Amino acid sequence: MATKKYTVTLPEELAEEIRAEVGSGGFSRYVTQAIERQRERDHLHEFVGWWEAEHGEVTDEELARAEAERLSLQRQYAERKARSVSDRRAS
Repeated sequence: MATKKYTVTLPEELAEEIRAEVGSGGFSRYVTQAIERQRERDHLHEFVGWWEAEHGEVTDEELARAEAERLSLQRQYAERKARSVSDRRAS
């Protein structure tokens, strides 16, 4: 992907915290990834707006079911990861 240099204004303290964590060479990559994540959120927000316009607002019950499913999947992932680590250590 082609790149182009832009000038942006950031709070100095925030910028220096990030630079200290990622180094001067990683600063642009960090900012690029942050902007990409924000764009993903913006697109998701647009999609949810469209979905709700087509199908009605998401109910609290639907949100609770989705959250329960997310937590279940997260637990399954953590368990598989833990088993994988213990299997590698046993080998």
